[in-house]
Amino acid sequence: MYKIMFVCHGNICRSPMAEYILRDILNKRGCGDLCLISSAATSTEEIYGGSGNPVYPPAKAQLSKRGIDCSKKRAVLLLKSDYDRYDLFIGMDGMNIRNMHRIFGGDPEGKIHKLKEYTVGGDVADPWYSGDFDTAYSEIYDACSALAGMIIGGGLFV
Repeated sequence: MYKIMFVCHGNICRSPMAEYILRDILNKRGCGDLCLISSAATSTEEIYGGSGNPVYPPAKAQLSKRGIDCSKKRAVLLLKSDYDRYDLFIGMDGMNIRNMHRIFGGDPEGKIHKLKEYTVGGDVADPWYSGDFDTAYSEIYDACSALAGMIIGGGLFV
């Protein structure tokens, strides 16, 4: 089983959207058992006293519109020890990538990637600041679809 962790700044918008979108795509294709999928934050801003905030309402609404329930998700912090527990870490933007390198002390096994590497490249803009949750959903969905194709086709973890 492949273990994939999506990562963003607060783990309340982009990374949980990616976590639930990829899980939904794989489940609908009958391949949900191929991966353990989770998400985490590089910041503690959305985590208080050991308890994380839920998915931000506009991000949750994007998922809900498509029949995806993320109501049990709470923000969690990315830990240095996660590096040994997961096969792939997928960040949403350049700052996420830099923060993962900082948290892990590097990336000796080449596990860190940007989500849009699987499509057109670039960053998934943070909808917390832009307010554009439609575009964020679309970009995340497209990249997760491409990623799912690679997972199912066996081309990702060879």
